[in-house]
Amino acid sequence: MNRGAKSQGRRIAAALTVVVALASGLTAAGVAEAASTLETVRESGTLKLGVRDDAPPFSFLDENGQPQGYSVSLCEAVGGIVGSSLGLDNLAVAFVPVTAENRFAALADGRIDLLCGATTVTLERRAKVDFSLQTFVTGASVLYRSDGPANFAALAGRRVGVRAGTTTDDGLRRALSEAGIEAEVVAIGSHDAAREALEAGEIAAYFADRAILVMLARQAKNPEQLVLAKRFFSFEPYALAMRRGDPDFRLLVDRALVRLYRGKAIVRIYEDSFGQARMSDLLRAMFTLQSLPD
Repeated sequence: MNRGAKSQGRRIAAALTVVVALASGLTAAGVAEAASTLETVRESGTLKLGVRDDAPPFSFLDENGQPQGYSVSLCEAVGGIVGSSLGLDNLAVAFVPVTAENRFAALADGRIDLLCGATTVTLERRAKVDFSLQTFVTGASVLYRSDGPANFAALAGRRVGVRAGTTTDDGLRRALSEAGIEAEVVAIGSHDAAREALEAGEIAAYFADRAILVMLARQAKNPEQLVLAKRFFSFEPYALAMRRGDPDFRLLVDRALVRLYRGKAIVRIYEDSFGQARMSDLLRAMFTLQSLPD
C-alpha cells in the first residue's frame, strides 16, 4: 500500500470512529430519554393525564366536574398497567386540563405524560409526538340545520363553523377550496359553543369528527332541528399521544390497549361512552388487527 493510500485509510478509520462515537452517544441519550417518563412516574408516584372538557364522548367533564369519556377510560386502564409494572399499588392519576391548542405543548414541557382526547394521528404530528396503537376510527362530517343548506355545495355564501386547532379545520378549508365554494369559515372555541351557535342560527353548519357530531346532536335542545350528513370528508384515526422518543413507555401503553382489545373490556368502555350506537365494522376490525400477540 502506498503512502497516499495509507493516509486515506487512516482518515476513513478516524471518520468511522467519530461516527461510531456519535451513534453510541445518541443511543445512550435515547435510552436515558426512553426511561424518563417511567422514572418520573416512579419518583412522583403520579401519572399525569391530559384531558379536555369539550370533546364528548371521548373526553369531557360530567355534572360533578369529573373527567369522563372513552379516551379517559382507556388512559385509566393504562394507569393500572403502569402502576403494576412499577410496583406502585397506590399510583395516583392526576387529570390535567388541556385544550386543542395547547395539548401537544403540554406533552413537550412535561405537564402531562399521556394525552387522552380525540387526537388524530398524522405524519406531521408524529414529527412532534409519539402515538400509541390506534384507539378509534372516525372521519370528519357536517351537522346542518334542518332549515338550512341540505348539502355541501349549498354552503356557498354561508357561515360555516369548525373547531379551532383541529385537523378538521385544515380539511374543511381545503375541501371548500377544491370544490370552488366560497363560504365564511368561523373558528369556534369549543364543540358546545358550536352547537349553541348552530341552534341559534349564527352558523349554517358545523364540521367536526362524526362521532363527536352524533353526541352534539343528541345534546341539542331540539335535536329534530339538526341533520347529520352521511358523508365523510376525511379519515381520522385516533390514538393516545405521548412524548417522542420514549419507547419503553409507549410499549407499556400499547400492552394495556392490547389487553383491552383482546377481551370484552373494550366493548364495555365503548357502550359506556356511546350508549346504543352500534360499533362500526371498521372499528371492530381495528380492535382485532391490533390485538397483537405477546
